[in-house]
Amino acid sequence: MKKIVFLYSQSLTFTLTFLIFLSCQVQHKESDIQTIGSIERYDAEINQVIPENNVIQVLAQGFEWSEGPLWISEGDYLIFSDIPPNRVYKWNHEDSITIYLEPSGYTGIAPRGGEPGSNGLLLDPSGALILCQHGDRRVARMDAPLNNPEPIYVTLVDAYDQKRLNSPNDACYHSNGDLFFTDPPYGLEGNVNDPDKELDFQGVYRLSSGGSLQLLTKDLSRPNGIALSPDEKTLYVANSDPDHAIWMAYNLQADGTINSGHIFFDATDKVGIEKGLPDGLKVNKEGYIFATGPGGVWVFNPGGKHLGTIKTTQATANCAFNQDESALYITADMYLLSVDLKSGSDKGGLPANFRFQ
Repeated sequence: MKKIVFLYSQSLTFTLTFLIFLSCQVQHKESDIQTIGSIERYDAEINQVIPENNVIQVLAQGFEWSEGPLWISEGDYLIFSDIPPNRVYKWNHEDSITIYLEPSGYTGIAPRGGEPGSNGLLLDPSGALILCQHGDRRVARMDAPLNNPEPIYVTLVDAYDQKRLNSPNDACYHSNGDLFFTDPPYGLEGNVNDPDKELDFQGVYRLSSGGSLQLLTKDLSRPNGIALSPDEKTLYVANSDPDHAIWMAYNLQADGTINSGHIFFDATDKVGIEKGLPDGLKVNKEGYIFATGPGGVWVFNPGGKHLGTIKTTQATANCAFNQDESALYITADMYLLSVDLKSGSDKGGLPANFRFQ
């Protein structure tokens, strides 16, 4: 009997020791995670999108102005622009950062300042990399495979009405192959007053799948981030003007044009109080809108209600989902960040006949 008690005692001691060791290991791993900022929740609905007690994780830092994150599912990695040094970087789950593409937005020979690199990145319907190139003032396709990138580019569009574009900033594709993009002046060395600026406005455009370019609106002073609702009936556009910091929602017509639209949300009163302006944005499969703005990433439900903000403490440029939308990657000034999300299967989807804002 004593022997049995001794063996049980030995086993219990081993088990407790192992659990303490495991606990130390978990705590050690958690302590290795660098976090930043906080997640402010203004409505309980946000818990359907971002798990409670979640954190903002720092994946990498030290960039000049990170932008345009894009998840590449074939290879399970993220690429993103760093605009001033004219590069695209690659990040994977092993926390490794490598240069993916250089030069990314300006291929000229003459030295230039400002923001010459690529901004928004996306994949076309065939899976090719599309870049909004500030320095070259165009939207271009990389003429190389994703797994063997080279700075060889084919121009998709670089002019409107025989005048050079300002500096294409962000873009999104319709399922029919049409490309919607914005064209503010941020890539010009002199910005809106640059002597080489040829257009006297900042436009939102549609490049049809057949190659024809159409100006949709020139009414926004600084059109920036752009995205479509899941039903492709609403086009969202951010306006990054500190005097009119708004997000617009336009009804997309069957012919690819838009109506006059309405202000989806006005954040002008937050400018100067929080870092950043309405910039890049993404919409998930359920229609929730993740829009970078003053303070970080603003989260709206499909009806337009502000549910909360991912407060990055930085001027925040853009964001992107991974393949199953279980993670949001955020480019914020010198940082690459991530936030875990609830995937679509965890949320249950939207009711039938729901109308997007």
